[in-house]
Amino acid sequence: MVSKRYKKLPEKTLEHAPEVIEKVLPIVKKNCTTKFDESVDLSFQIYNKQKKSEINIRTVVNLPSGTGKKVKVAVVCEDAKTEEAKSAGADIVGGDDFIEKIKGGELNFEKLICTPSMMIKLSKLGKVLGPKGLMPNPKLGSVTENLKNAITDAKSGQAEIRNDKDGNIGVSIGKKSFGDDKLIKNFNAILETLEKEKSNNTVKGDLIKSAFITSTMGVSYKLKLGKNI
Repeated sequence: MVSKRYKKLPEKTLEHAPEVIEKVLPIVKKNCTTKFDESVDLSFQIYNKQKKSEINIRTVVNLPSGTGKKVKVAVVCEDAKTEEAKSAGADIVGGDDFIEKIKGGELNFEKLICTPSMMIKLSKLGKVLGPKGLMPNPKLGSVTENLKNAITDAKSGQAEIRNDKDGNIGVSIGKKSFGDDKLIKNFNAILETLEKEKSNNTVKGDLIKSAFITSTMGVSYKLKLGKNI
């Protein structure tokens, strides 16, 4: 059932011509009419089918303006690194006992970081962590000896960019309460990351088919991007 609030939002916004984010952002924020601080979200569709292979993007980007969200970070490490992890701000730190708790379904965290030597044990929990997107990955910086940097990045505002099998990517660039300049900085950081991924995947032609912006409880608008993606 459509709420009275939603009925008051603009209609047929996807029929509008694409506009640059600087023009669309104030409109999206104006549509944030709920009582909570809505997220401002991007949705991309990429050309994920190449002649010989599919494009699989999975990376992270450190958003310069942060995400506006508190991230609960858990660390699996050796006893010798426990204090380092706690000092860096990890919310949960443990070793073999913690792995057993995860195996039993205790997943009360949003980000899991692991040292390389403990990853051998943790890798056996793919069926538990994989579906939740919580399995640490060296490529994403979550399997590392440098726990301090990994925890700091996760806490300060790190977003994962990953396409599904249909070529869709969804990512938040912050909250309605952020200034436009901060949201645009995050937006540009994501575009820069996608440009790098395009080069890394040796994509011929455009990578992004379409881009949209919306808020948590708002309506979508088409985005106009540069020519390099």
